[in-house]
Amino acid sequence: MTKTMSLVSALLCTFIWGTTFIAQDTGMDEIGPLTFNGARFFIGFLSVLPFAILFEKKKIIKEINLNKKLFFKLLFFVGLFLFLGTYVQQAALLYTDIANAAFFTIFYVPIVPIILYFFYNKSIHWSIWPSILFCIAGVYLLSDFSNATMRKGDGLVILCAIFWSLHIIFIGKFIKQFDLPLSFGALQALLVAFFSTFFAIIFETVTFSNILNEYISIIYAGALSGGVAFTLQIYAQKNISAAPAAIIFSLEGVFAAVAAWLILNQILGFNNILGCVLILLGVLFSQLAPLYKKKLKVNYT
Repeated sequence: MTKTMSLVSALLCTFIWGTTFIAQDTGMDEIGPLTFNGARFFIGFLSVLPFAILFEKKKIIKEINLNKKLFFKLLFFVGLFLFLGTYVQQAALLYTDIANAAFFTIFYVPIVPIILYFFYNKSIHWSIWPSILFCIAGVYLLSDFSNATMRKGDGLVILCAIFWSLHIIFIGKFIKQFDLPLSFGALQALLVAFFSTFFAIIFETVTFSNILNEYISIIYAGALSGGVAFTLQIYAQKNISAAPAAIIFSLEGVFAAVAAWLILNQILGFNNILGCVLILLGVLFSQLAPLYKKKLKVNYT
């Protein structure tokens, strides 16, 4: 049951991320990417904080005291990687289109198991590798990348994928040690808001009236994506290891395409639909193949 709830959390998280892509793109008409992220993640912090206080107030001190040094070390790195990932992704949207961004962001799917295998000596189930190929091929078709032009932003999105990969890996490390998904979700959002605001003051012109003009995009991207979705990610990774979690999160491209179809009337062609199917197959294969192997073991014992 707990694995099922984690899968549901991962899917809901991914759905929110996918639909937020539109808000991320339209939310920078009058403000810069750092300003947008600063406001977005502060709203995210405020949206999660009441739930963290309500459900985790009694155990937060106890959990942190288990290993204070490790807790704050993981919080710093998770917040840093999330800040860098979201900032680079936002900045990339100024130079490239959503199609290219969707394709290159999905590079975190192969990057996560590669980092785990070569740098952490962690064994990876064989089903992950064909699932990665399904997902990359699917996003290629989904994004119509073959019709897009290489831009400066494409390199930024590849860099963004590296930061996303490290964020997913470090979230996995945190949730194995501490049972504080809500509190950690609120704190990481606050840390990203702090980093973003600090650098926005230095590198951008921060105008409060311009921020208010983007309030719809900021509230949606903040409360749902910056707050709820990233907290759901923490809970999801409690029972799903980093590599298959990255594959599930690749459904972000499918949800983004469907949202663009419903909201922006962008028609899905045959290649787009085929891409969605390939990503779904990759996700299902990564989850079902290990279960089939376990079932065989049970039947033979």
